[in-house]
Amino acid sequence: MRDAPPETSSVDAPSPRVVSPTAMTMALPRRRSTALNLANLLTYGRLVAVPVVVALLFWPQDDTARWIAVAVFVAAAITDYLDGYVARTYSQSSALGRMLDPIADKLLVAASLLMLCADGTIRGWSLWAAIVILCREILVSGLREYLAELKVGVPVSRVAKWKTAVQLVALGVLIAGPAGERVLPGNGTLGIVLLWIAAALTLYTGYDYMRSGIRHVIDDER
Repeated sequence: MRDAPPETSSVDAPSPRVVSPTAMTMALPRRRSTALNLANLLTYGRLVAVPVVVALLFWPQDDTARWIAVAVFVAAAITDYLDGYVARTYSQSSALGRMLDPIADKLLVAASLLMLCADGTIRGWSLWAAIVILCREILVSGLREYLAELKVGVPVSRVAKWKTAVQLVALGVLIAGPAGERVLPGNGTLGIVLLWIAAALTLYTGYDYMRSGIRHVIDDER
């Protein structure tokens, strides 16, 4: 007959440790939200700048309001470069940032153009330059949305970057308006010339994006 195994006292046996779900949750490393990283905060600042610039341009004859509008616009334009730089350098790229960045850019440009047209800073034939820029922004936005459904990205070309730079400088000069004219005679003419250059670059980049988009549409139909 085989000997029976020795009995183990219930006092000596280690009891299993029970961990509550709350303790398990607290033990897990918390992932920092990307919504409040520096790159996204810069983009939020550009969105906030839009209504501020619009409000200041409601007083077209007030030099102080004009200069403050220029300062806010320039600060917002600088964040357009900084948020991308910060996102790349510090690995802060996020889906939210990729969505909001082009929206903030287009809102800032469109709102500024509309206010400058309303107060007569942009008038006559120069209205066509503003129309070309606005139509191109709408076209590219629609194209990006369609291609996103096909999982196709639309990279920003070098010419498009130059277009954005010239466009922002032109708008900054025009926002100064009469206040800028008193400091630098010919300021308004310079702004209009830069606006037309931006419109020409806009036509080129718009055509380039449209050609690329149509090619993907045709491939999708096949």
